[in-house]
Amino acid sequence: MDVLLIGATGGTGAHLLRLLLADGHQVRAMVRREEQADEVRAAGATPVLADLEGELDDAVAGVDAVCFCAGSGSSTGPDKTLLVDLHGAVRTVDACRAHGVRRYLMLSSMAAGAPERGPEAIRHYLAAKHAADRILMDSGLDWTVVRPGGLTDDDPTGRVAVGVPHLGERGSIPRADVAAVMAACLEDPRTHGAVFELVSGDVPVAEVAAQV
Repeated sequence: MDVLLIGATGGTGAHLLRLLLADGHQVRAMVRREEQADEVRAAGATPVLADLEGELDDAVAGVDAVCFCAGSGSSTGPDKTLLVDLHGAVRTVDACRAHGVRRYLMLSSMAAGAPERGPEAIRHYLAAKHAADRILMDSGLDWTVVRPGGLTDDDPTGRVAVGVPHLGERGSIPRADVAAVMAACLEDPRTHGAVFELVSGDVPVAEVAAQV
């Protein structure tokens, strides 16, 4: 499968890049700077210089799927959050529809379904994620929305807890485990139209699709 990975040099995106390549996918890694291009090229991906605030047609045209792992970060102000996490995501959805790209995986955030559940300091971020998720869900694409809890850089455990559409309590999860779930979902049609929260737990990653 030809996959466009947006956010390929970020924490979760970098893990996902390695997994997609290991699974034999052809990966276009969207980057903003030439030094990032060298990094993803060395990993075995094809770099695509583009910006979520700029022209996206060349990046999207011809791929089979898009994985959106970009984010402004929860510590940014509302303006940047809107530009990246909402408007940037929506522009990629529009580009997919324009170019006939059906498959779309969205890395969202726990509590994006109900931003009032989240800490007040990041509610602007959760609200942007909420809006982008809703627009994707109404797009007619074959979408999957993954909403992890607090992301850590711990070693992967290979086991998670899944809440459809949400879990009762907040928790954390290694970025590597989130990436593994996304990689497993990519080609599994059981995850089309699925939205779920994700933290560390007891369910093997290979069994997530059967639960959503």
